[in-house]
Amino acid sequence: MNKNVYTDYFFDEPAFNTHDGGYVALETPTTPQQPLAIPPLAVPDTETSHEVSYTITAQEGEAQLLPGEKTKTWGYNADILGRTIILNDGQDVHITLKNNLPELTTFHWHGLNVSGPIIDGGCHAPVYPGKANKIDFTLHQEAATTWLHPHPCPSTAEQVWHGLAAAVIVKDKHEASLHLPRNYGVDDIPVVLQDRRFHDHNQFDYRADYDPDGVQGPTALINGTVNPYFDVTSQRLRLRLLDGANRREWRLHFSDDLKFTQIAGDGGLLPDAVDLTHLMLTCAERAEVVVDFSGYHAGDEVVLYSDDTPIVHFRIHDFNADPEPLPTHLLDIKPPVVDPATPIRKVVMSGMDESVMLDGKKFNMQRIDAEQPVGQAQYWDVTNTNDMTGGMVHPFHIHGTQFLIISRNGHASYPNEHGYKDTVGVNPGETVRILVRFDLPGVYMYHCHIIEHEDGGMMAQIESYEAGKPRPKYKLMDMETLTKAFAAERGIPISEMWMAGMDSYEKMGMKM
Repeated sequence: MNKNVYTDYFFDEPAFNTHDGGYVALETPTTPQQPLAIPPLAVPDTETSHEVSYTITAQEGEAQLLPGEKTKTWGYNADILGRTIILNDGQDVHITLKNNLPELTTFHWHGLNVSGPIIDGGCHAPVYPGKANKIDFTLHQEAATTWLHPHPCPSTAEQVWHGLAAAVIVKDKHEASLHLPRNYGVDDIPVVLQDRRFHDHNQFDYRADYDPDGVQGPTALINGTVNPYFDVTSQRLRLRLLDGANRREWRLHFSDDLKFTQIAGDGGLLPDAVDLTHLMLTCAERAEVVVDFSGYHAGDEVVLYSDDTPIVHFRIHDFNADPEPLPTHLLDIKPPVVDPATPIRKVVMSGMDESVMLDGKKFNMQRIDAEQPVGQAQYWDVTNTNDMTGGMVHPFHIHGTQFLIISRNGHASYPNEHGYKDTVGVNPGETVRILVRFDLPGVYMYHCHIIEHEDGGMMAQIESYEAGKPRPKYKLMDMETLTKAFAAERGIPISEMWMAGMDSYEKMGMKM
């Protein structure tokens, strides 16, 4: 294990979102502290050692987020966010996707290695109001914290803002053999990091808050809880951190600069545990960290901050000592071999506000922008052309696979980026080289995960195909069909339709 304790956020400070002209700072809550909501586990319809079935319902709800009136929200089998879904490596998975919302949605399995475009659940897999779709897949994936969220371009951002997001935990035998906390809800908890602004009567108003560079709010909402505390009853606590915000970067540290240990990233375990006092997550990134409270006593409090704002209070209670150390080596990773004759794929993220594009184009649902054979390893050079002054970190995400970060501007990746990932923050003026391989055929999106940017067109599609076999003809959603559906569901003429990404296309004189 590297004995260093890393004390900075790694990313380029001039590009932190605190420098944005539209930055919305988090405010310290004035409402009373309340227990951190721990999403209950989703209950399978049926389950055996080799097979599991779930019904996942997107539904409207009401949540008591602030004193006074309840907030109208959306969730998965819940009023807000969703129940945590457990999947196991090697399982045959059967999921019924039900839509009880007033408008179409999709169910995107962010971080799962599943086929696209239908099972992956991007924009081509709509589930209409009052309808249900069924998906089936066999999961071959190492233990990881992934998540479920909607992806109906260009209304992804608004639906996430309503509250649709749920943790999906993948388990495997190797991770289960390690000495790590895994008692869900006691010493192993998901921590979904989001922010919101509350308007009259404690309601969300996405359109009033809309910013093409990403919607932010001054109130931290952690697992759907404002001003939460958590009762610590074990020496070590495993936090499965997810940046589930539309735009916000989270720069995390504890009071007393308490050291913590990162054991996993987006795609699962790191090769070796990394000790940190500060951690920055960009949109959609995950990090599993273990916090050791052995230096504290019952009655003490440890606070988790984002920048200078307290976001979770950990109240220490009596706990039994755990003398066994954490494992230092966690996973052997063997990178796939790249044929030297394989060209390097160039991907360019450019612009801000309405001008965002990927490879000089805005997203078109019916256009396939790239191809890559199944099983072929390829280097992708992902460039952010923003200037460091006034530019922003763009989190780059690929559906349907996990990749390895090879370098940043030709130099080593950050110390906590040596495991598999599906999202990487790219600094302004930086080129990040990643190693990508698709194991399943399909059509997959790749995009900036500032959600308003993907809605605004900083997105493209790649087809992964099986060489030497006939290619299937995929039925891809088109914008006219989607817009008509949304307009009909909202009971308005198409001329009055507004979705977040529409402004970005219109102001650039482009057709969606």
